[in-house]
Amino acid sequence: MRLVTYRSTVEAAARLGAVVDDLVVDVEKAGRHAGVLLPSSMLDFIDLGPQAPAALKAILQEGRERWPVGSALPLANVRLLAPIPRPRKNIFGIGLNYVEHVAESSRALDTARDLPKQPVIFSKPPTSVIGPDDAIHHDRKITQQLDWEVELAVVIGRTARRVAEADALAHVFGYSVMIDVSARDNRRAGQWIYSKGQDTYAPFGPCIVTADEITDPHALDLWLTVNGVEKQRSNTRHMLFKVPHLIADISAAITLEPGDIIATGTPEGVGAGRNPQEWLWPGDVVEAEVAGIGRIRHPVVAV
Repeated sequence: MRLVTYRSTVEAAARLGAVVDDLVVDVEKAGRHAGVLLPSSMLDFIDLGPQAPAALKAILQEGRERWPVGSALPLANVRLLAPIPRPRKNIFGIGLNYVEHVAESSRALDTARDLPKQPVIFSKPPTSVIGPDDAIHHDRKITQQLDWEVELAVVIGRTARRVAEADALAHVFGYSVMIDVSARDNRRAGQWIYSKGQDTYAPFGPCIVTADEITDPHALDLWLTVNGVEKQRSNTRHMLFKVPHLIADISAAITLEPGDIIATGTPEGVGAGRNPQEWLWPGDVVEAEVAGIGRIRHPVVAV
């Protein structure tokens, strides 16, 4: 299933929807029509555990072409928000997780040339999240080196504490797309949160595809363009540390909870690694896509 958070009008409250063909079906309303109590928010839905997606999948299969009045709207007529507009905790970011990106970072950003022996973990606060078509802010007083990174995002569905790699994928709710925006000139003594955690620096969406529809998260093409020019293209098979390893490593010391997000790292092709270096400026448009999940598009605006 493809789950979204949407508004039907500018003034309407955010609600949980499921994309069926070219429609967004309201999850709570469809459930009510079927006699099943389902929530109106993504986090509450994830909190219900595996039985919620199973129940919704059955409802969607049975209700196709017979949606109750007001429960299905054309996808083109709604405003999509970030699938989880306000995560409960910081996003777990993974740095230097593609071999080629390790090499370009060592040349351009003074990071180590050797491949990391353990995942490099940083975080992005909930206030950094924006949804599809929202603007990435560019503050010239703060940065002159605004950069892009396309990433596969993993959304946790079950509490994970000291999870073994072999069991890790059973704790995944689904997958999405994230752009890890970075102010490269804002790194402070090796600490990355100010560089990567500023407002609007975590574009996220357009949906969450449930884990049952992605049998292998390490076989997904991903790419990013700036003003229509391709800057990054790779495949998640090139991750240095695969998703099960990331979940096992983080959960060894930090409990992962339903709704937590892991941004799994980016391939080569970032602006800092180019010769000459390239940066994002007001007026630019960034688009990122992961095959089988979707595409997000964001203008860069001056603030």
